[in-house]
Amino acid sequence: MAEELAMQTVVITGGTDGLGKGLALHYLRQGARVIAVGSTPAKGETLLAEAAAFSDGGRAVFLRCDLTSVRAARELVTTIEGICPSVDKLVLCAQRYRLFGPRTVTAEGFEHSFALAYLSRYVLGHGLRPALESTPRPVIMNVGTPGIPLGRIHWDDPQLSAGYSGTRATLQSFRANDLLGVAYGAVHPETPVRYVGYNPGVVATGMPEHLPQPLRTLTKASFALFATSVAKAVTPMVRLLDEPPGEPFTAYRTTRRLSLEGASFDQDAALRLHRLTARATDPARWPPAAGPAT
Repeated sequence: MAEELAMQTVVITGGTDGLGKGLALHYLRQGARVIAVGSTPAKGETLLAEAAAFSDGGRAVFLRCDLTSVRAARELVTTIEGICPSVDKLVLCAQRYRLFGPRTVTAEGFEHSFALAYLSRYVLGHGLRPALESTPRPVIMNVGTPGIPLGRIHWDDPQLSAGYSGTRATLQSFRANDLLGVAYGAVHPETPVRYVGYNPGVVATGMPEHLPQPLRTLTKASFALFATSVAKAVTPMVRLLDEPPGEPFTAYRTTRRLSLEGASFDQDAALRLHRLTARATDPARWPPAAGPAT
């Protein structure tokens, strides 16, 4: 396995923090080339410095990208393809919870959580498909919350221009990512890419730093009591990435495989969301058109 990994390329969004960084360091230790995508240069430099202790020069790459921008995500696909024509594993971890505060809209007109947590994953997963399909065992892991049936898609107003709350936006992005995995195999029925929706459970990451007080202190305290360490949480993720299931789409909560029955994984809803997203991310339509989804 180590010899096989030494020939692989692993792309990780959110690769300079938490689970993403844990996976990046694991695969660098195994000899793989890792492209870590993040938004903070200082964190990228820290990752590269840590990687230098045990990796050959050039195997660790940091790419700065604002993943709230669809245009930037498309450019990122082109950049990655220029660095390496093939990608073995794509891990989608980038997320920043905005549970409080007013609604924020990106320069392209998308609600922030919808753009970062969902649209970037849509663009990268579909955009890197040719690079993935050129490898023997390609896999996408979308790290989210499958198995937790909270939230819904607001079909008439996916950008939440009315009735916005940070919690509602965050939960919608979670549900959208479940449907993204379902739709991937349905719209690419011949692809060898295996898509895994993955819920790591509660993991001790830096997430509380983005929360306001006193919630930040309370969350840190609960993490100290109940959260799994990054090192431990990475282990079952690596197993799935190295030996992906045979089905086009599967979902897991830590080591437990989830049933795909129910609204969270409804194929009709998944294809509806795919069509909506394809239209919304068409550059010719920016800013996105208002109106109900069909």
